[in-house]
Amino acid sequence: MDAIQSVDATEASATPARKRRVAVLFGGRSSEHAVSCATASSVLSAIDRDAYEVIPIGVTRTGRWVLAADDPQRWAISAGVLPEVKDGDGPGVIAPVQTGDHSLQVLEPGQVPQELGQVDVVFPLLHGPFGEDGTLQGLLELTDVRYVGAGVLASAASMDKAVMKVMLKGAGLPVGEYLVVRPGQWQREPDAVRDDVEELGWPVFVKPARAGSSVGITKVDGPDELDAAITEALRHDRKLVIEAAVVGREIECAVLQAADGSCATSLPGEIEFVGEHTFYDFEAKYLDGTTKLSCPADLPAEVIARVRELSVRTFEAMNCEGLARVDFFVLPDGSVVVNEINTMPGFTSSSMYPRMWAATGLEYPELIDRLIKTALARPTGLR
Repeated sequence: MDAIQSVDATEASATPARKRRVAVLFGGRSSEHAVSCATASSVLSAIDRDAYEVIPIGVTRTGRWVLAADDPQRWAISAGVLPEVKDGDGPGVIAPVQTGDHSLQVLEPGQVPQELGQVDVVFPLLHGPFGEDGTLQGLLELTDVRYVGAGVLASAASMDKAVMKVMLKGAGLPVGEYLVVRPGQWQREPDAVRDDVEELGWPVFVKPARAGSSVGITKVDGPDELDAAITEALRHDRKLVIEAAVVGREIECAVLQAADGSCATSLPGEIEFVGEHTFYDFEAKYLDGTTKLSCPADLPAEVIARVRELSVRTFEAMNCEGLARVDFFVLPDGSVVVNEINTMPGFTSSSMYPRMWAATGLEYPELIDRLIKTALARPTGLR
């Protein structure tokens, strides 16, 4: 509980005279659209309506903002059916366009725009490109709108696995062996790419550099499978990262930052497979329930301490804010390798980030409240 108490010490003591208005933004243009909707479903269910007025804003796959239904079940993944924000889900929404005016406007066809009211803070639940990668954060920065989570630089750098690994290595953090396939490189020199992958050794994981939720990732056991895996990853990004497989346990740790910049960490959790999946792919995460979380992970005390220490170091190396989930491999000899950092981890009922905090003693509604309060306490302007 010490980690949680460190967050308590920096919370604002004053209670606002009115409810703070929170715009919950979800959906988006990326391949993680449905996961973002599911995340919003959980947040809409748990956010304290006595403390906050909530405005759900869905973003369609074409980027249109709509005033979405304040109905958690509408946005949940149910019986394997993936939710989607569509044009007909509500009237259009116009975002704030200048500093000092944080009002939203509703745009009905053939009518004069109607003001929806000032927004105190945005909770951006978009995952992947055009939302988690600094683009949305930049839009909000232009108008000095406060928001939950990392800023432009941290969001962009953490979204790009190649840039992330360079920054982590530069900060002296342990990362696995990898190579980058840059845009157009596979088309120009496929044999050179194959040779480079061969040097990594088999198996490898082929990943889009700028995607999440395991979208487009393939485990490749030998050279005969490489071309198909690269083709699949290129469907999601023109830039790829190919990683040498690390033999170790998959461990994750949640980081929560307070308004004074101090960071608390959850107890680490471990992903374990109970089905046929060979790695933590999209179906295992969200659809078929073939993974389970053990938290706290059954690790020696010194390894747990190391994971928590490296989580904060990774968070700070990437210049993150608010929250992040850091993923690790713990090797048989007890050494720890950083796999990646996620600046807007999933918040579904099955997602690791809130479940690890719950196991540490911080329940879901309080976690959301702390994130919003931290965002509200930040100064606007240059971060």
